[in-house]
Amino acid sequence: MRATVAAIPEGTVATYGDVASYAGATTPRLIGRILSEDGADLPWHRVLRANGTPAEHLVTKQLELLRSEGVPSANGRVDLRAYRWDGS
Repeated sequence: MRATVAAIPEGTVATYGDVASYAGATTPRLIGRILSEDGADLPWHRVLRANGTPAEHLVTKQLELLRSEGVPSANGRVDLRAYRWDGS
């Protein structure tokens, strides 16, 4: 899982479900838990909810980090069709 998150390129995002699928994890919630407990050294800010929004307690910081990488948001949401990483 850590390798999958580390592989998300700058300027792209993935959902918790994407990461779970690519990493073979059983549930997207596991990804969130791992990132919250052991993700400080990873590009955690590139992982979003399935609707393109950050977790509520991370909104400002996460969207700021994404914006600095060229990933804009509108109304607190990233356009997954435009910025979603395909896992390759």
